[in-house]
Amino acid sequence: MSAGQGPRVGDEVEYAPGRMAVVTDIRKGVPYLRRAGRPEWPAENPNALTILRTRMQRIADGEF
Repeated sequence: MSAGQGPRVGDEVEYAPGRMAVVTDIRKGVPYLRRAGRPEWPAENPNALTILRTRMQRIADGEF
């Protein structure tokens, strides 16, 4: 994650090399992730998440 600011709900993140998911919730400081066809799960290493697109960028891209 970038220093001082982690992902927020709606952000698209990379949680492992080449693996992307969307942050669906943050519980007790732990981001929960979801990908198509997989149930929601807590990020195993929240500090290793890389924000690929913010929720606002996804909206601008017409994803919503």
